[in-house]
Amino acid sequence: METNVKSCLESLLFVSGEPMSFGKLGKILGEKENVLKEVAEELAMDCKSRKGGVRVIVGDGKAQMVTAGENADVVEKLLKIDIEGDLSRSALETISIVAYRGPLSRAEIEEIRGVNTSFTLRQLAIRGLVEKIDNPNDARAYLYKISFDFLRHLGMERIEDLPRYQELRERELISEQIVKNSGVEVVIPTEEV
Repeated sequence: METNVKSCLESLLFVSGEPMSFGKLGKILGEKENVLKEVAEELAMDCKSRKGGVRVIVGDGKAQMVTAGENADVVEKLLKIDIEGDLSRSALETISIVAYRGPLSRAEIEEIRGVNTSFTLRQLAIRGLVEKIDNPNDARAYLYKISFDFLRHLGMERIEDLPRYQELRERELISEQIVKNSGVEVVIPTEEV
């Protein structure tokens, strides 16, 4: 198989961190699904034979990069630290965006923050603070919303109980309408929260 396709496939699986369908991979790489399945199986054998810390699993029309099973103990220690530790500044920013503007896609969150949020969203999901739901407008992407656990941790019953939720939500809706109607980006100043 062409090394470039294999290299690109490995990069995509690494960055995604989630199962990716061969259909989606085919659209990105411009290759047929059956070719990509074969390349993924070859990549899976390569990873297993070099006895590194990652593996590629292939099945059900999808491929995913995962950690090697023999490293489960150390990976579990890291995840436990991440789950039990304080939220980072980037996690707090991301969950605030999801809480006040969600549900929204990862791309929308990244547009607001200006940085890649895949790792942060994954950490928030592991902690049970955000949920991934299907995007009714785009079957290729997910939307993120806060979870019941997030509300429970804050001692709230509903999202509308967040401080200044309605006011900040309405400002966002007003801003969206102005942008849609005029085509000009408008920033409405807000007070410090």
